[in-house]
Amino acid sequence: MLQSGRSFRNGLEIMRRTRKHVAMPRSEERPPGLVIPGSPDDPGEGTLSIALVVPMQGPAGMFGPTCELCAQLAVEEVNRSGGLLGRELRLVPVDGGAPPDRVAAQVEALVSIGAVHGVTGWHISSVRRAVAPRIAGRVPYVYTALYEGGERTDGVFMTSETPADQLYPAMRLLARERRLRRWYVVGNDYVWPRRYAVECGARICGESYLPLGTHDFGAVLRRIEGAEADAVLMLLVGNDAVRFNRAFARYGLDQRCLRLSTLMDENMLLASGAAATTGLYSTAGFFAALVTPENLDFHGQYARRFGVDAPPLGSLGESCYEGVLLLAALIGRARTLDVRAISASAEAVSYEGPRGLLQMRRRHVHQRIYLAQARGLEFDVAAEL
Repeated sequence: MLQSGRSFRNGLEIMRRTRKHVAMPRSEERPPGLVIPGSPDDPGEGTLSIALVVPMQGPAGMFGPTCELCAQLAVEEVNRSGGLLGRELRLVPVDGGAPPDRVAAQVEALVSIGAVHGVTGWHISSVRRAVAPRIAGRVPYVYTALYEGGERTDGVFMTSETPADQLYPAMRLLARERRLRRWYVVGNDYVWPRRYAVECGARICGESYLPLGTHDFGAVLRRIEGAEADAVLMLLVGNDAVRFNRAFARYGLDQRCLRLSTLMDENMLLASGAAATTGLYSTAGFFAALVTPENLDFHGQYARRFGVDAPPLGSLGESCYEGVLLLAALIGRARTLDVRAISASAEAVSYEGPRGLLQMRRRHVHQRIYLAQARGLEFDVAAEL
């Protein structure tokens, strides 16, 4: 990681101050490129506006600031290259941490009045499932979060991981190398964790699904201990995972039981604390610690634009950077906002980002997936899966 410990702490302060901001804040509080339709700084007809749906509240609210800044960085990059269809690209923020039906209603309203011409962002699967059918075929929608697979809604494109490429290879590798036989699943109670658990193919010795916003994990920890699990498949979101990691370590299970997460980014690792990350693994398509020219350049751009006190870079924020780039590439290739034309030309679309050159295949981005082990407050990338 490029940030110092001091910068990490200040980044968390920024996240704490920002987490409670609502979907429609005063325009003067946002950087250039983030606008509210109808506000004094909305330039209107000369722009092409994209709804950025990221969580600003709830367990996943800790990701919101990084997601927003990374998306903004991508917008500025697109605009420096001449914009999109001869128009300046702008972001319209939508709080993806609100109840799914409320998020879907807000996004649909923005599309219906012509206030946005596309949608992107990181948000959980239940939000995507509410949003997608309400805007299907009307505007392109680039979804940047890992998900359970199988999305076929018209006009929806995916940048992130699915279980077949991410979870199952990681479980197989760890089972072989660490001789793991018994897995216990701990997840939040919505579609993505349940689908993961059913399809993982491992020997599951127990399952616990908890509401978003859970604070007390005592009963779950006792069940894990009683089940004599070798490993925990941790499918918890944001602050729920942070609190679970801390409780897991206090209970002493980190000394006998490995944890694997498909949703543990650098912000969550930092918030968990070094004392709570022993035996913790994560699998993802991006880690801030990857040493590649593209990733180092991404870190440099982010630090120059937002300063060393900005929220730390992580996989979820990076996904929003890619979401904007892919949306721009899809529209640019088709040379139109028509969803049918965009879908017809999608197989020929590629773009370059922090993960290098990426190509669309069947409306999903083809990508490399990695397994990393936590070392204190950083990830050490151990293998490409």
